[in-house]
Amino acid sequence: MRHGQGMSRRTMLATLGALGVAVATDGLAGPARAAETALGVQEKVDEALKRLFGTRAMKDGSGVIKLDMPLIAENGAVVPVAVEVASPMTPANYVKHIYLVADKNRIPIVTRVALSPESGQAYVGANIRLGETGEVRAIAELSDGSLVQVKREVKVTVGGCGG
Repeated sequence: MRHGQGMSRRTMLATLGALGVAVATDGLAGPARAAETALGVQEKVDEALKRLFGTRAMKDGSGVIKLDMPLIAENGAVVPVAVEVASPMTPANYVKHIYLVADKNRIPIVTRVALSPESGQAYVGANIRLGETGEVRAIAELSDGSLVQVKREVKVTVGGCGG
């Protein structure tokens, strides 16, 4: 039975059934992604940093990295962050990755941004989620393999009530 010019109930159910079968059999999956280092893993921050960077030393990057974010986050679900790394971004000297790490989150590695000399500027802006008050780190991995970082303590309040 048709009402108006829309799709019949039978056609709709057949379409939804076919879609359900495709999803159940992974028929809609795109091409498989290349293996990457897992970022979204529940672990302690020290374990995550060791897994990502091994035993490479991290230098103080306060003269190179500018981490812009509020000192008090009224809503931990949406905390604006901007990271800028002073780099010439030439093929010989550039920022390969910028990592954002929230020490107190269950999943501490919040994001990783891959850059190249063609990026022109080593900058990333994002909204991140913070589970509780703690340090947020911006880590820059340079083209020579060295690591620099800055940290900032961010206080997360509930509804702006200073908790």
